[in-house]
Formats: sequence, structure tokens, C-alpha cells
Amino acid sequence: MATATLTVPRGKTGRRRPHRTVGQRTGNFFIYFLAWALVVVILVPVAYIIIGGFRTNSEITQDPAGLPATWRVENYVDVLVSEVFWREVLNSSIAAIATTLFVVTLGLMAAYVLARYQFRMRGVLYAVFAAGLMFPMTVAITPLYILVRNLGLMNSLVGVIIPQVAFALPITIIILVPFLQALPREIEEAAFIDGCSRLGFFWRMVIPLSMPGVITVGILAFIASWNSYMLPLFILNNEASFTLPLGVQAFASQYSVDTAKVLAFTSLSMIPALVFFSLFERRIVGGLTGAVKG
Repeated sequence: MATATLTVPRGKTGRRRPHRTVGQRTGNFFIYFLAWALVVVILVPVAYIIIGGFRTNSEITQDPAGLPATWRVENYVDVLVSEVFWREVLNSSIAAIATTLFVVTLGLMAAYVLARYQFRMRGVLYAVFAAGLMFPMTVAITPLYILVRNLGLMNSLVGVIIPQVAFALPITIIILVPFLQALPREIEEAAFIDGCSRLGFFWRMVIPLSMPGVITVGILAFIASWNSYMLPLFILNNEASFTLPLGVQAFASQYSVDTAKVLAFTSLSMIPALVFFSLFERRIVGGLTGAVKG
């Protein structure tokens, strides 16, 4: 007797696709809706500032939320040809690059010791760095000001760089320690058998293998330094040493009646950090994911 076989269509892998319930679909829709709403809330002010730089002061006064009747690039051109703007870009770049280099170098060395060596008070030392995450710069701004003044570093980028490095080290070490702990001991033992010194192992093996975490902490340190406002506000009083956040504030005070030009200056000040973050966003997420897994 012949029997008929019912064939159930399957996916390319031969497995049935999981059936999503109504509750799961509703939950996913709600999550995506909240995500897009958050994106809109964040991007609308940025778009308003950028578009406002192409308008005239009368247009902004009559219709603050409208689009430009004629897109005027003169506001941006005036800022770009200004010597003050490029001087502040240079100051911010010097402070951000120097801060990033010191944070990555010192943080990687400290994290390597905490992750790979066993010594007395190791846990206490790690807890001290972790406690630094709960100590914001706003609390320490007055002691920092007095310390920098006593060291004679007022009105200099060095007086800004050193505190920024100190406050960026805790999060750097917290991120890098799991990366370094995840390195197999067998690699280290094999390197020592081959005659590699501890310093050679650090340069040849540790740094390349922990590069995702190094890039992550470097990006975070750079962006934090570039956007820093409170510390330079207390340390820098000379306009020749102003960074971009201070430059925006000074420019807004000087051209308070020229709102369009102030918006153009603010837009150009934001672009470097936005571009830098956009280019390395995947690196940040990947590095933080690796730190959590470690």
C-alpha cells in the first residue's frame, strides 16, 4: 500500500523558523519605537544648530523653527577664515591628543600589572581605581584649581592635560583589566621559554592582543578631552590658550546679537567630535563588549 509523505518547507538551513508571539512582536516594536524616539530627541537640537547657521538673524527671530529662505554660507565662511577658530582647534587638538596618549600608555601599564601579577594589596589598589569612577571632577574642581595654581600651570594646556589624564585613568583601567586577564597564560609561558623578557612580552604580545580595548579607551579619552568645559574654564583665563568649548562661550558672549553666526561657530565646533565618534563607533561598542565578556 502506498503512503503519502507530507513535506514541511523549511529554511535554507533545514530548521524551522521560531514563531514569534504577539507579545514578542509588540515588545520589539515598543523597543524600536523608544530607540528611534531617543535618536530624534538627540538629533533634533544638533540639526537645529547646524541649519540655524545657514539662516539670518531676522529669520531666526521671526520663525525659530523654520528652514532658511535662502541658505547662507557666509556665516560658516566667516568662522572658517577666522584665526581665532583655528587657534582654538589647535589647542583642543593638542590637549586631546596628549591626554589620549598619556591615558592609553599609563592605563595599559597599570592594568597589565593589576591583571597579570599577584601581590599584596592588589585588590585594594584595584578598588581605589574603581572608586575613582564615583568621584566626579565637579567635586574636585576647587582643590584642582588650587593645586594647578600652586604648581604654576595656570593658563597653560599642561594644567588641563594632567587632571584630565588623572580622571580618565579609572575608566581606562576598569576596561583594560578584563582584556588583559583574558590573555591565555600559555602564550606568556611560551614567550618566556623562547627567551622573551617581560618587557618584550608586553610590547610584542600584550599590546597587539589588547588593541580593541586600547582603541576603545583612546576614543573615550579623546572625546572627553575635546568636549571638556569645566576644567578649562577654571584653568584657562587667556584667550590665546582657549579650547573650543571655551571659544564657543567667548564667541557667544562677543557676538550675542548675531545668533546665526554663533550657531555656525557652534556647529563647526561639534563636527570634529561627531565625525570622530561616528568613524570609531563600532570600535567603542566592540571594545566595551569584549571588556564585559572578559
